[in-house]
Amino acid sequence: MQAALLTSFGGPEAFELRDVPKPVPQAGQVLVRVHATSINPLDYQVRRGDYASLVPLPVITGHDVSGVVEAVGPGVTAFSPGDEVWYTPQIFDGPGSYAEYHVAAESIVGMKPQSLSHLEAASLTLVGGTVWEALVARAALRVGESILIHGGAGGVGHVAIQIAKAMGARVFTTVRPANFEFVRNLGADVLIDYQQESYVDAVMRETGGRGVDVVFDTIGGDTLSTSADVLAQLGRVVTIVDTAAPQNLLQAWAKNASYHFVFTRQNRGKLDEVSALVERGQLRPHVGAVYPLADIAQAHARLESRDNGLQGKIAIAVVKSADSSDAQS
Repeated sequence: MQAALLTSFGGPEAFELRDVPKPVPQAGQVLVRVHATSINPLDYQVRRGDYASLVPLPVITGHDVSGVVEAVGPGVTAFSPGDEVWYTPQIFDGPGSYAEYHVAAESIVGMKPQSLSHLEAASLTLVGGTVWEALVARAALRVGESILIHGGAGGVGHVAIQIAKAMGARVFTTVRPANFEFVRNLGADVLIDYQQESYVDAVMRETGGRGVDVVFDTIGGDTLSTSADVLAQLGRVVTIVDTAAPQNLLQAWAKNASYHFVFTRQNRGKLDEVSALVERGQLRPHVGAVYPLADIAQAHARLESRDNGLQGKIAIAVVKSADSSDAQS
């Protein structure tokens, strides 16, 4: 099978397209023909060596799978050959999804939502599970509460807006004017042009000085400390960003705030919850661009670019003919 192999840490050129042995499912595992995967910030962080101590080289990386079960190992009962499935491979534990085939434990695999194409489904597994864990399991966002989502037009942010609205929250988001219509159509209530106005000033004005109940950090930097300035009493901050920068949390202490650091865990139950939102029409990933597996380097370079013009996710078509109608520039 063909795979994009990471042979050294560095820039996008570190990938090599090679023929490697096709995996064989063991007990409790399924072999999946990968139709599509996608690109996440985690992917380029792994590629450039941010987690070098956890990733032995050479390695097949990638953290989203949408495809079709080709074979099952002994003891598998939930799936049969021909089933359309989706999942996030175990992070830092075995080969990833930048390949024509992938083997996964039955316990982390879910049935793909029928209403999604493979490209769409592959754009939602990691981010959907991450947002669900952040907003539902950790922040415990409730009906009638308010939330500030940083980076609402991005791969994580655009999913977070939809899930927060499905939970009955009032959604604030930071976004460029070019993306106002996009996030408004997703359900965002208050749009903040962070290039023209401090999001702290905007949130406090719109809430009459009360602040928001939850802040969802997808951007890092000094967001952990600054977010305290927009929190209501007993507010919660959830971050998915790995940051080593020192943060001053004195204001958070004054707000009786709680902080949650989320590194998503893989399981079928979370995928099934996300799938239910999809099938009810409350959630749909946006595929902003599609590249073939052979162009994985270009896809990585585009996502890393600060001015990439993207809305939503970059998807990778592993099967050349799969979902070609979804391809966007």
